[in-house]
Amino acid sequence: MHISDLAAEAGVTVKAVRYYESQGLLKPGREANGYRIYSAEDVIVVREVKALLSLGLTAEQTYPFIECLRAGNDRADVCPASLTAYRTRIAEVDRRIAELTDLRARLTELLTDAENWRTKV
Repeated sequence: MHISDLAAEAGVTVKAVRYYESQGLLKPGREANGYRIYSAEDVIVVREVKALLSLGLTAEQTYPFIECLRAGNDRADVCPASLTAYRTRIAEVDRRIAELTDLRARLTELLTDAENWRTKV
């Protein structure tokens, strides 16, 4: 299938497919005229990458999942490296939650101080 067919079937843009290819996530064949040619497996890979990116993983962080699929697994997240990638992302989310919790507490404190100042004047 051609790039536009892959993009349509996987629910992404042609630009996204080209980006995934530039990141080494896809390795299409080439027709005699130079056009990229993709397989049904590439549709699965692109859908998986799209889903992982929506979880905040970077293109680079999706490599273990894609390698897991290419190893013949039915799921991209059953390999040890994929599980490690999940754990890493969860730790990043936990750190961000802690940062946001601290930020919220500081803002709440400033708001309370500002509101109390108005009532003292």
